[in-house]
Amino acid sequence: MRAERAPRWSWALYALLILVSLPFLLPLLWLLLSAFKTSAAIFSSPFDLDPARLSAANFRQVFAEYPFARQYFNSVYIAALVVPLTMGLSALAGYAFARLRFPGRDAVFILTLVAMMVPSELTAVPQFVVFSRLGLTNSHLPVIVTQIFSATGALAVFLMRQHFITLPPELDDAGRVDGLGTLGVFRHIMLPLSRPALATVAIFAVLNSWNDYFNPLIYLSREGLLTLPLALQRFTDPLGGVYWNLTLAGGVLVALPVLLTFLLAQRQFIESLAASGTKG
Repeated sequence: MRAERAPRWSWALYALLILVSLPFLLPLLWLLLSAFKTSAAIFSSPFDLDPARLSAANFRQVFAEYPFARQYFNSVYIAALVVPLTMGLSALAGYAFARLRFPGRDAVFILTLVAMMVPSELTAVPQFVVFSRLGLTNSHLPVIVTQIFSATGALAVFLMRQHFITLPPELDDAGRVDGLGTLGVFRHIMLPLSRPALATVAIFAVLNSWNDYFNPLIYLSREGLLTLPLALQRFTDPLGGVYWNLTLAGGVLVALPVLLTFLLAQRQFIESLAASGTKG
């Protein structure tokens, strides 16, 4: 059987897609090239590809003259705690809202949705007062807690609840016939079927934790405790001028994990978002 040929106008569609993607790709290309240049060359020849003018010295300087490795580790280990905790708590809460019957369920779910709409700046002062009186400022615990129980956490609960609603109730009945309790059904049946939704939650949690600037700014002041968004501010001279070559080199190192996370989980991400609005 002869394979179907692509329509004659498909090349025009591809050309249009490339054209539309240029405004998004050119800044990334500029960032990548500028990370290998001196500060003077960044603005004099932004898209110069001459190998003689490109060097990895900026990356070496970032680690040699600044505590960037320690700050990178801070962001990695905070994300390593925030992401699985967000996934686990949102899965449990989403399953409860979707499958269990208990008094006030709908009211509590509405309050969870309201939490998505409350700006973090509105709750920053009372949260800071609480953590300050507990003596937890200048530690990572307030940052971890505020990242988990944030608007992103509420969105994760919503996505997991929408996902569990789409699963047929016969699965619960089959599990109980086999002798499973509520947690057994959740663990052995629902979770294995929830990988696309959990991948989506993981992406949102990674972005929330990795890019969080506001909470570390409030709770952290010691250089060795800072996370990457604050670390990028430190590439300045004594007069406050910005070392753009170092800032952009650090920016490349900060952006790479996020891009890799999305590339690895983009299929599950799209599938979950497509299914999250099918049932209410």
